[in-house]
Amino acid sequence: MRPISAFSLIALLLGVVPAVADSVTLAPVSITEWKAVYGRVEARDRIPARARLGGTLVSLSVAEGDVVAQGDVLAEIVDEKLGFQLAALEAQGRALAAQLANAQAELTRGEELLAQGVTTAQRLDALRTQVDVVTGQIAALEAQSQVLAQQAAEGAVLAPVAGRVLDVPVAQGAVVMPGEAVAQLGGGGIFLRLAVPERHAANLTEGDAIQIESADGVAEGRLVKVYPLIENGRVVADVEVAGLSERFVDARVLVRLPVGERAALLVPEAALVTRGGVDFVALEGAGLRTVVPGERVTVDGVAMVEVLTGLQAGDVVMAVAPVAGEVGHE
Repeated sequence: MRPISAFSLIALLLGVVPAVADSVTLAPVSITEWKAVYGRVEARDRIPARARLGGTLVSLSVAEGDVVAQGDVLAEIVDEKLGFQLAALEAQGRALAAQLANAQAELTRGEELLAQGVTTAQRLDALRTQVDVVTGQIAALEAQSQVLAQQAAEGAVLAPVAGRVLDVPVAQGAVVMPGEAVAQLGGGGIFLRLAVPERHAANLTEGDAIQIESADGVAEGRLVKVYPLIENGRVVADVEVAGLSERFVDARVLVRLPVGERAALLVPEAALVTRGGVDFVALEGAGLRTVVPGERVTVDGVAMVEVLTGLQAGDVVMAVAPVAGEVGHE
């Protein structure tokens, strides 16, 4: 009977056998160091829909969460004084129209008398001037009427951008002033805004890949903007994420940022075996060695595990696998 080597005996006692004959020579590998921070879902444009006219809010057609298009009527404001002013201008217009009709009749008679040599050219010029004056007054009243009509039309509060209604701080029947916000809109798309400690500012580069953790798994994003102003020891940055839900604005999302690189020793995840709460790897010609595993990463599609202690550069690690029925690595 062939003698059993010490490595084989230990492997049998631990319930493992060599899975493949491949081996990996360890060498330091540069891996990305990630920083976990919380990002906030924000609308790219947050614009208030303001009242252009002061008056009473007679209708309000939107509520929080509604989706609107640019130019949609969100509310209607009425100033009753404008109606009275328009009625006064209409009355003045009717009076001036009567004066104009009379002045034109006087001018016509003056022209006939001048032709007969009964009146003077000076009197005829005065009649023409009177007609021109009344005509100008009527034009001025029409312009004033157009201004009042435009003011009344500005009682309609329009959506400045297409997007979702975030807040409606007023209620129907309220009195609003010119410039007061009737609704707050979020539009222009959704992105993540981060506030990163300033010690990591030098490691943030526009275009870096960002990992976003959600209920559906890990999504990929891209760092598109790093703002130069540091506030309260934080650097503000924007991240674009495809398919980011815009249902909840200002929701917090866990984000992992690349803040640097470090050297690490990586072994295939299949080479790691756990028995009794202790992790082992098989070294070529040296049996099993106890290790302390760290972060799990994927390199070229292969699951790898960082080894914190127990190995050094130059060690040759052999891949091993658990025996059927045994519990694998944790």
